[in-house]
Amino acid sequence: MKTLCSLMFLICSFTLAANSSLPATRHIAVQGTAELTTTPDIAVISMEVTSMQKTALDAKADVDKRVNTLLDGLNDFAVKTDDVTASNLLTEPEYIYTDGNQQQLVGYRANRSLKLKLTNLEQLNQLLDFALSVRIDEVQDIQLQSSKADELRKQVTAMAAENAKANGKALANAFDARLGRIYSINSNSQRQRGGYEMIQVTGARLNAADAAPGRYLQATVSFNSTVDAVFELSVN
Repeated sequence: MKTLCSLMFLICSFTLAANSSLPATRHIAVQGTAELTTTPDIAVISMEVTSMQKTALDAKADVDKRVNTLLDGLNDFAVKTDDVTASNLLTEPEYIYTDGNQQQLVGYRANRSLKLKLTNLEQLNQLLDFALSVRIDEVQDIQLQSSKADELRKQVTAMAAENAKANGKALANAFDARLGRIYSINSNSQRQRGGYEMIQVTGARLNAADAAPGRYLQATVSFNSTVDAVFELSVN
């Protein structure tokens, strides 16, 4: 993990308007920031299944069959039932326009979205291969998460608060002043980022024995926090 810190500051020594959130005495307003970077251990995968058939019933049956086949195979990936969301089925008629600009029914399309949580990232590529083998049409999104997200958010906020205090003390000392009591605190932003980059090996020099499935470079998940603080200021 690494911590990235920066500061913004503002020193005020004038009487403020009655409706201001800053004190009327000497004070210092500082901002502390912090970032924690960790390795993700959870992937939330969004998928979609679609089928085009002559009747709505046939389209529904085809989609349901493929979804059920996927669900039946998830035991091999230690995916719990509570970690799977299969949305309601959507069916709608599909039309085309003839040369005479007449609307013509060509069949019915059924769609169903799924979302599942994988806790063993080493199985990610294997799970995607399995999903495609049972005719899951599209992998829409892969979100990386950490099982320690709540703990890390609290930790990075505490780090940002310490950074704000350190920035305030350093700035006050530079002006021969001392940091006084805390007047206000505002934790105004938290962010989380993460993602995968897929690397596929192709080329004429590869033969069947050398070919490998798509590999995924494991990225990081970053937690950022910003804390604004106002301290009273004592002048020597």
